[in-house]
Amino acid sequence: MTDTLPPPAAALTRMRAACPLVHCITNYVAMNVAANAVLAAGASPAMVHAAEESGDVAGIAGALTINIGTLSPHWLAGMVAAAEGANAAGTPWVLDPVAHFVSPWRREATARLVALKPAIIRGNASEIIALAGAEAAGQGADSGDDVAAAEAPARALAAETGAVVAVTGVRDFVTDGTRAARVTGGHELMPRVTALGCALTAVTGAYAAQEAPFDAALAALCHYAAAGERAGHGADHPGSFAVAFIDALSAVGGDDLDGRAEAA
Repeated sequence: MTDTLPPPAAALTRMRAACPLVHCITNYVAMNVAANAVLAAGASPAMVHAAEESGDVAGIAGALTINIGTLSPHWLAGMVAAAEGANAAGTPWVLDPVAHFVSPWRREATARLVALKPAIIRGNASEIIALAGAEAAGQGADSGDDVAAAEAPARALAAETGAVVAVTGVRDFVTDGTRAARVTGGHELMPRVTALGCALTAVTGAYAAQEAPFDAALAALCHYAAAGERAGHGADHPGSFAVAFIDALSAVGGDDLDGRAEAA
């Protein structure tokens, strides 16, 4: 790791010491995985989505994360209320614009959420490319583009929105429009386990509760990369990898995180 990047090991120590409450609005597929990932990483999840209370919970949480994977009108209302509650309380929040380009309604919902100023936007390469207004090759929630192709759109999106933008894939990329870093690690089985990307958004929220947005996103990417690499040592197939990955999120320490990022 270069001297210009914040050390993720220190962020990991602070996150686990604080055990922040992370308000997670995520999709039906990812709920259990995301909650377990946040717990294993060292924080405390609250899976609350109803508009009648989501704004209140966002106001007392350390961070809010919003994932639009299984979007519905009622859930969108809860997301908007939560984002507004977070903004009113000064709570940082993370947006995961899952497959935002597949329908006009989903695009409109995403634009509404982006206008509420997330601190961090995390997505795969196709999602970030499309959100920046360029042509992407994504199919549903799966990326059809390389992370390298999303680096310039990510920088532009960060500059336009003021959010830190994290692009995940074989080699992750994160930028605030000025600074940028690439993160190495992970394992080839990670895309074959459903909801791991969604759970990363929740883990990013755990870091955002203590750290500045760029530092939080970088630390979360390093944590995930280290856990994926560790899990891959003892798992040959997706099912065993899924269990090993949750264990690895808990087992990794600061020494596993440092050295994974380089300035870009």
